[in-house]
Amino acid sequence: MPDVDRIRFIGHATVELRLSGITLLTDPFLRNRVGPLVRRSRSVDAGSIAPEAVLISHLDRDHMDLPSLRALAGEPRLIVPRGGAAFARDHGFEHVTELTVGQAVEVNGVEVTAVPAVHDGRRAPYGPTAEAVGYAVNGGSSVYFAGDTDLFDEMAGLAPGLDLALLPVAGWGPRLGEGHLDPERAAKALRLLRPRLAVPIHWGTLHPVGLGRLMSHQLERSPHEFARYAARLAPDVDVRVLAPGESLSLTDD
Repeated sequence: MPDVDRIRFIGHATVELRLSGITLLTDPFLRNRVGPLVRRSRSVDAGSIAPEAVLISHLDRDHMDLPSLRALAGEPRLIVPRGGAAFARDHGFEHVTELTVGQAVEVNGVEVTAVPAVHDGRRAPYGPTAEAVGYAVNGGSSVYFAGDTDLFDEMAGLAPGLDLALLPVAGWGPRLGEGHLDPERAAKALRLLRPRLAVPIHWGTLHPVGLGRLMSHQLERSPHEFARYAARLAPDVDVRVLAPGESLSLTDD
């Protein structure tokens, strides 16, 4: 029986993509804490995930988390934006491919293309600077992973005939800075991208220490606000809100 294209939302910006029989993983953050942020959703056994490749959108600590990368099963290839390869190799990762916007690489028959993102690519506070990118992935299904980005007009031509858009809709605190999508702006992005399906990501997983109970409603409402905006602004798009750990088939009728 052939493999079914599907995704699993693991939490924050981490999504497991199963396309054309291979596994890709986006921006893995799999542990329970980074700096002042702690995980609200259930912990993840990183050793149970064995992707052929990992897609890194930018070098922020909650998107390129070194302990999470080291804990993955096997020796996956890291696909990183321009400026990120030296940082990855300096930290012990040998199988690294660096892409600038517009460049593509094939992973066992699945094409991965770096596409623009509007976001600061620095690794705060004193780390290196690299590009911030998204990725268009084409296997049996076509998927756009936005990483962290703000809205930009060129989204309209990023990925024609798109099956799925993975769009960030929130952050981890009470405010979003520049270079991020909130629920309304993410819904506006759908009008440009025109995917068949959309799944909100980058919400509800991390919160500042001590504020989880106070912020629980705020952390959980963003994907549902996105769905409501999308119903008005992009009614042809099927929005699916997945809780961390939930999966979605991309090939169901």
